[in-house]
Amino acid sequence: MGLVAGTEAGAHTARLRALAVLRVRSTALAVALLPAAAAVVLLAGTLMGRFPDGSVGDAARPAVVAAALAALAVAGVVAAVVARARPALSPTVPIPEETAPDLYRLVRDLADRMDVPAPSAIALTPDCDSWLEDRTHPAHRAALSGSPAGRTGTLPRRRTSTAPVLVIGSPFLWWMRVAELRALLAPVVAGTGPSAHPDIAAARRFVRGLDAAVAVAAGRPLLAFVGWAARLLLRSCREHAAEMERGVAAAASERAQTVDYGLRVVAQEQVGLAYAGWDRLLNRVALPAWRMGRWPSRLDAGVVSALTELSRRDRLAEGFASRLGERPACDLLEEPGVIDEAASLLAARLFHGGPPEPGPDWSPVSWSQYPEEVVDRKWRVEAARLHRVLEDVLDDVTVPGAAPALPPVQDGAATPAPPVPPTVDRVLDRLTGPAGPGVGERLGHRLSAELAREAGAGPETPPATCEPGLAGLAPLFPLQPPRSGRELLTDHVTAMICCAAVDTAGATPGLDWLDGPALLVGGTRRADLARTVLSLIEDGDGEPLRAWLGEVGVRPEKPVRLG
Repeated sequence: MGLVAGTEAGAHTARLRALAVLRVRSTALAVALLPAAAAVVLLAGTLMGRFPDGSVGDAARPAVVAAALAALAVAGVVAAVVARARPALSPTVPIPEETAPDLYRLVRDLADRMDVPAPSAIALTPDCDSWLEDRTHPAHRAALSGSPAGRTGTLPRRRTSTAPVLVIGSPFLWWMRVAELRALLAPVVAGTGPSAHPDIAAARRFVRGLDAAVAVAAGRPLLAFVGWAARLLLRSCREHAAEMERGVAAAASERAQTVDYGLRVVAQEQVGLAYAGWDRLLNRVALPAWRMGRWPSRLDAGVVSALTELSRRDRLAEGFASRLGERPACDLLEEPGVIDEAASLLAARLFHGGPPEPGPDWSPVSWSQYPEEVVDRKWRVEAARLHRVLEDVLDDVTVPGAAPALPPVQDGAATPAPPVPPTVDRVLDRLTGPAGPGVGERLGHRLSAELAREAGAGPETPPATCEPGLAGLAPLFPLQPPRSGRELLTDHVTAMICCAAVDTAGATPGLDWLDGPALLVGGTRRADLARTVLSLIEDGDGEPLRAWLGEVGVRPEKPVRLG
């Protein structure tokens, strides 16, 4: 009885708040019709002889009728924009039923157990979240169905009562077990019950239409009044809409209490762990590849490796790896590799701004190819950039007390100096010499400018170290703020040293699932390099780094092979 009462209380609250939202809409309609009502009264009074010629009513009638016509016209424009504006649609990977019959069966079983409508479809998002999304807007339905109406631009005239789409975070399918996924999705699927109520559905459509109208009017002077009106209505119903959604969530949570409640506590723990692993994988592993014009094609499978490594290192995560013997939720897909690849490409577009389709300058990379195709290539590109920028900076920096160098003279003519080979010794000498602090600061600024120039270059004029065709694409959800000059200098000096270690000491590029590119010496990761580089950059002390180079067997005087 308590469960039923809690469910009904949440649903009742949601319905009351939905009615409050609809009252805002009715009030706006009444205000728009008020001048028209006054005009009708004046016209009717004139026809009935109540307002003789010369009376106040007779004099006011033209102005009132004109105001009524203007108000109706403006209200009609606002209503048309709100009705036809396409609400924002989350970028997702659609999962047709034929590609995941077991997943659809699991979701429908959940809906039947909770006595709610089943979602109309399932889609995946490359993030650690799950929700229901209404896609009943005519523009959405035509675009998603691929129907001839969508291709010709003719939209369906009426909305239908189709249930919302269930959007599932793709990392959940690979990390969670089937039972855990069922417990996690129960309160989400339960939300289809309140969503089916006509008042709640109408209130949600109204709020989404206002949001879309604000976006349509932004930057369009002719629609400035539409934007103002939509923002005013949104402010009037924002509190009611928020309370309505809280009521829907409370009702869904109470209804889901009957389904795997104990297991849901374990599933929530896995959500936090999956989020931590996913965030680390994107920032430390995927982002370096994206910057090189390559996108890892198995990100969801990679999060399992990252979390397994985390469980090995972190005592708080101990025991989680033992779950891997149970059936993973990705087994509910017919072709998990294909779905993983599509989700990985979408993740690259959302979080980095990569092209929506693969191409010669935007190609997939497997985890086995990552060390050679991404790590080694990244190091050599950054080493080449550092060498080039160092040359430019040295031309601008004068060592105190030193006379300017003169070009060699032969037969009365100046001859250019031979190119300086890129070596670790040269970097060390410049950063630890008398002008070291000035060189380091200038290098940071020049590296920032160089990267900005490369990012803004188009495919017609790509710089030597920029992947052509990748410029001008802004990510929807950037992962990291721009790196500072000191961070860039640290990365580039590290890359130069790693290249020298590979070329002269038999080291190899590697992949660490939690930290990204790694230097392997004798098959073991040498994470202690970072400390010595920081000592060089921040303190101008090169002795720790020289000691490290001698210990590993790196020959700093040898030229480095650049990318």
